[in-house]
Amino acid sequence: MWIYEKKLIYPLGDIRPNPRMAKLIAMLLGGANGELTASLTYLNQRYCMPSPEVVAILTDIGTEELSHVEMLSIMIKKMLTDASIDELREAGMEGWVADHNCCPFPQNQNGYPWNAAYVGTTGDPIADITNNMAAEQKARAGYEGVMRFCDDPQILGPLQFLREREIVHYQRFGEALNILNDYMAQHQIRSIKR
Repeated sequence: MWIYEKKLIYPLGDIRPNPRMAKLIAMLLGGANGELTASLTYLNQRYCMPSPEVVAILTDIGTEELSHVEMLSIMIKKMLTDASIDELREAGMEGWVADHNCCPFPQNQNGYPWNAAYVGTTGDPIADITNNMAAEQKARAGYEGVMRFCDDPQILGPLQFLREREIVHYQRFGEALNILNDYMAQHQIRSIKR
């Protein structure tokens, strides 16, 4: 079904220990507007989409979001590995490391674990695609918020890349909304029967 290449979507350089940034990036991974939420939302929504073209867009973007999960997870691991106890304590990450060592875990920056209630699926194609456009804007804003606190180019580069991908996804969902409206008009579908 998919071809998996054993390389990241964006190459990560020499990322040094930085528990403070790891804590912020946790929000981008496992927060309500994070990459795990986006991936599972889009991959779930495709089952109720009437248009094959929109199903393909959801599959493409949902799969790419998994590659973003992979990138952020590796970044978190690198930022926690070899951090001193004092650095971990100062960043408030000692609980994370006590529970998960240096492994990534889907939770936000405040330690709240990821929740399936974050997945935005209504079964209404227009509502779902519109939700996705908003979700991509929230993700973009999240990246920009984290980037304001970053001065390390080895971390900033990947974050900028991922932010740009959120903009592209927003545009693709705009295309999907147009396709969906045309599809529903052509097939005289007013709403999806439940």
